[in-house]
Amino acid sequence: MDTTEKFACLRQAAPVLADWYRANARMLPWREEPSPYRVWISEIMLQQTRIEAVKPYFQRFLEALPDLPALAAAPEEQVLKLWEGLGYYSRARNLQKAAQVCVEEYGGELPSDYERLRKLPGIGNYTAGAIASIAWGQPAAAVDGNVLRVLARLFADETDIARPAVRREAEEMIRQVLQEGCAAPGDFNQGIMELGETLCIPGGAPSCGECPWRRFCAAGRQGTAERYPVKAPKKPRRVEEWTVLRLETGGKTAVRRRPAKGLLAGLYEFPALEGRWTEEQVRRWLSEQDAPVVSVEDLGPARHVFSHVEWHMTGYRILLEREWQGDWRFVPWEELKERCPLPTALRAYGNPPVRKEEPV
Repeated sequence: MDTTEKFACLRQAAPVLADWYRANARMLPWREEPSPYRVWISEIMLQQTRIEAVKPYFQRFLEALPDLPALAAAPEEQVLKLWEGLGYYSRARNLQKAAQVCVEEYGGELPSDYERLRKLPGIGNYTAGAIASIAWGQPAAAVDGNVLRVLARLFADETDIARPAVRREAEEMIRQVLQEGCAAPGDFNQGIMELGETLCIPGGAPSCGECPWRRFCAAGRQGTAERYPVKAPKKPRRVEEWTVLRLETGGKTAVRRRPAKGLLAGLYEFPALEGRWTEEQVRRWLSEQDAPVVSVEDLGPARHVFSHVEWHMTGYRILLEREWQGDWRFVPWEELKERCPLPTALRAYGNPPVRKEEPV
């Protein structure tokens, strides 16, 4: 299809999708009260994260920080702790930065204007479009990978959806359709998201027989939906190996806060050595550092995948006679659990010991 044909197809299909959404939308916490703040928090949490995983985080976050001024004024550690386990922590830091801008410039509220939303930290075209359309009813497009997949099948379009031009075309088409008189832009945008999450799914056979767009969908008519979308192969991730040392004494464990910039900025970490170290190598290194070691226990391997790098880890629990001097802070396990945000990458080693084993 050329652009004109795509636009004509989408214009016909849009009202059908909005009606289908209103009749079939799942009940989700952020849909119960689609205020700008709640829509914003949910959309940021849902980036790179499954809906079921987000639900408890959303509820806990809103209970602790119920509005934008509360988020702006909260200690950063509290915000990161509430985010612990969701990953991609720059999202949480940008949430707070944007909240602070809104307090300073917009009277403690999110702006209703799409362009002003886009200028806030952490808000791009998609999130600005979602907030503007769902919370404010504005004819703004909200296009992410989920939407691009659905449109690629609707149009049987073999263009690589990673190309910026494909996203721009989709945004412009949807914007025009919504501006032509769509009564509920938020229902359309949520409808196409819902369609991509429940029927027109990735990595499997879409449920074309149940799809509200089946009479419009070119790939569905051709029986080729699983061929779409077309995406260029990803570059392989860089692999890094680390040996994590959980130093413990007196019911405390050693941690330190990572730098304010870079990977996992501002989160807490355990001591770690670059590379894969054996228990014997760890014991020898600790001896060379004059560490007061009582025992060393193998905690086993762990693996964590970031967007561009993988950590392959080995962990050891090391009991000490006393706190070891250095740039580490020994904190009680309860404090680590309640106050110190620990990255998801290290959660495999972040559980307190089942029983106390104190040096005699």
